[in-house]
Amino acid sequence: MKEKINGSEAIIRSIIEEGIDTIFGYPGGAIMPVYDALYDKGEKLKHILTRHEQGAIHAAQGYARVSGKTAVCFATSGPGATNLLTGITDAMLDSTPVVCITGQVASPLLGTDAFQESDILGMSTPVTKWNYQITDASEIPEVMAKAFYIARSGRPGPVLIDVAKDVQFAMLDFEYKKCNCIRSYIPYLPIDEKQVKAAAEAINKAQKPFLLFGQGVLFSQAEEELRQLVEKADIPAAWTLLGVSALPTNHPLNVGMLGMHGNYGPNIKTNECDLLIAVGMRFDDRVTGKVSAYATQAKVVHIEVDPAEINKIIPVHYPVLGDAKKVLSKLIPLVNENKHTGWIKEFKDAYETEFEKVIKNDIYRNNGKISMGEVVRVASEKTNGDAICVTDVGQQQMFAARYFQFNHTRSMVTSGGLGTMGFGLPAAVGAQIGRPDRTVVSFIGDGGFQMTMQELGTIAQEKIPVKIIILNNNFLGMVRQWQDLFFEKRYSFTNISGPDFVKLSEAFGIPAKRVISNKDLEGAVSEMVDHDGPYLLEVMVEKEDNVFPMVPAGASVSDILLEKPIA
Repeated sequence: MKEKINGSEAIIRSIIEEGIDTIFGYPGGAIMPVYDALYDKGEKLKHILTRHEQGAIHAAQGYARVSGKTAVCFATSGPGATNLLTGITDAMLDSTPVVCITGQVASPLLGTDAFQESDILGMSTPVTKWNYQITDASEIPEVMAKAFYIARSGRPGPVLIDVAKDVQFAMLDFEYKKCNCIRSYIPYLPIDEKQVKAAAEAINKAQKPFLLFGQGVLFSQAEEELRQLVEKADIPAAWTLLGVSALPTNHPLNVGMLGMHGNYGPNIKTNECDLLIAVGMRFDDRVTGKVSAYATQAKVVHIEVDPAEINKIIPVHYPVLGDAKKVLSKLIPLVNENKHTGWIKEFKDAYETEFEKVIKNDIYRNNGKISMGEVVRVASEKTNGDAICVTDVGQQQMFAARYFQFNHTRSMVTSGGLGTMGFGLPAAVGAQIGRPDRTVVSFIGDGGFQMTMQELGTIAQEKIPVKIIILNNNFLGMVRQWQDLFFEKRYSFTNISGPDFVKLSEAFGIPAKRVISNKDLEGAVSEMVDHDGPYLLEVMVEKEDNVFPMVPAGASVSDILLEKPIA
């Protein structure tokens, strides 16, 4: 039965109807009526007031990534809306389902350069899955339902709905119907049984199969099917940065991370396998390196929900369009039980080489100094591999991905495609709210931390028990590494100072400690993990530590470096 309510109430009711329990946002004039409608909905909707709109969208991303739910964030018009754009772009590249609601000037003022008016539709069109401006209150239920359906279906992504202020006051007859179909929008193409059969035959014939899995496995909840496939056919499997945790780290067929700072074996064996099986990943340039030299000897199976990704980067011999879970469910019965003992041993041998030349020194530093890898190892051990790991972008991101242990799915939150510095702290806020039952540990560099450190205020106000580890080398570390390797150590504007992070944290009422020697590291991490509430640990790490292995830009994955070349 229809009910007469105003536009603002209709927006809030729509969000509740979609099963949303948390909103991240920052109020302002053009969205104030919506916030007024939110005022007495505390039992159904929790609102997290971040300290910046960029913090709101990154927190929403963290929430969506760990919970598997669509996230929601609010912002006002003008600068409020434009402050979301970095996070929206990040969500688009990393396929994160977020519905952003922005206020807008009243309909009669549109196009007049009114106070805090911005063409947020024009600006967000390239970086959203869909956007729409509501200028008629009667549209609200249908548009909101479409927004949530588009954001979560097929390959997920961000949606932005811009609502004129007069619409928020206007009355409408409200009746909400969830959207399950939009004409001309086909998020899931029918699975072609012939494609599945051809892929299975290729897997059964392969002598050196190699499986690459990405975030699409997590989106489709295909973790169990992935495990069944690799175990049945005895296929070594490696993960993209966003695919990590879909298969437990300690699984015997999990051979490590792909890409620029990935493991040695997965990179060199890409150019030695006879069949490459890609599941829910898009062959990003950080994975492939030099495309013309990538897996040219191999046949390629690509299981992918988005047809635009097939043959976009790497030529595919056996495309299989469809949701990963459904495709794998059809593929597994057609795949033969097999053993590839000798092939898998080659990965183990490559790991031993990498351990001796790189890993051992990264995670067990014996010179009194502290390496980032050692901090990650200790934090992982103290949380038994059960924590959610959230990172910022840079060296700490790569060390965390390489050395944190994952026992559970949806346990890594990081900015992949866009590489957004400042992502880590607000994303950790969202991750902790999305999974309050789990410990969240966030690794952040001193540079990235200073981009969004105001979100300590959000953590303090909401008493969010996130554990923050600042890996401080007084450098913009990843840029400095490139300057070291490729610009003759000309450290142009990468040496960065910062505040006293311990005092800053304590000023917000958050306990903090600084560690300068690795003899104090384990005790400090234990204290952080055991503390009931938020905690900040600053660790002074080696200033000029580099992340290896490394595939140099423009090089083949076979040219991966295990150490700095001798000049």
